Amino acid sequence: MTHHRAKAAALACCAALAAVLTGCTSDGPGGAAGSGPATNGTGQPSAATGQGSGNGGTTGPTDGTTPTTPTASAGTGTAPASAAPRGSRCHSSELRASIGPDHPGAGQENFSVVLTNGSRRTCTVHGFPGIAFVDSAGDAVTPNPERTGGQDTLVVTLAPGKSAWAALSFTNPAATRVTTVTPAAVLVTPPDETASLRVRWTGREVSNTGKASVPQVSPLRPGDGG
Repeated sequence: MTHHRAKAAALACCAALAAVLTGCTSDGPGGAAGSGPATNGTGQPSAATGQGSGNGGTTGPTDGTTPTTPTASAGTGTAPASAAPRGSRCHSSELRASIGPDHPGAGQENFSVVLTNGSRRTCTVHGFPGIAFVDSAGDAVTPNPERTGGQDTLVVTLAPGKSAWAALSFTNPAATRVTTVTPAAVLVTPPDETASLRVRWTGREVSNTGKASVPQVSPLRPGDGG
C-alpha cells in the first residue's frame, strides 16, 4: 500500500513539473518569449521611431539618411554634392550676378561669371550656372553654352558678401570664320533655380551658329575669378 502511494505521488510531481515547463515556452516556433525584434507581419523588423518610419514623432528624414554638413569653410568649397545641408541652397533672390572683364589668350576669350551672396545668411551653390545670351527683348540669340567636361563640381559655401565664379570661354569667332552676333545681355541662372539674373554684356561678338566657337561654362568654384 505504501509502495502504491509513493508511486502516485511521484507521478503527480512529474505532471506538475511538465506543466510549469510548458508555461515557460513561447508560442512561436522554437524561440523563447521576448527574443528577437518585433515584426510587422512581413517577417521584417518594424521601423524604429525617428529613423525613417514616416510616423508621427519621427526626428530624422524619411529616407533613412542623416543630413551632413559640408566641410568647406565660408567662401570655399570642396565638399561633394551629397554633403550640402538641406535647405541651404542660395536662391536667385539672394544673389547678385556679374561678368568679369575678358582675359584673352591663345585665341580664346575668357570671362568669369560671378555669383555673390547678397543676403544676410550663409548659403551654398553647387554645379553649373545657366547661361543664355539674349537681345534687348530677352530673346536668345545664340545656342546655349556647353558645359565643360572633366571638372569636379563642388559645394561652395557662401557667407554674406562672398562669391563663387564659373569660367565662360570660347574661341575667337574670327579664327573660325563663323557668323556672329553681339548680345545685349546675359541671363545667369543659379544652379537648381529657375529665376535668372540679367547682366549687361560688354564682351565681343559671339558665334550664333552652334557649329564652332561655341561658349563653354565651367562648374562654380570659390572666389570671384579675379
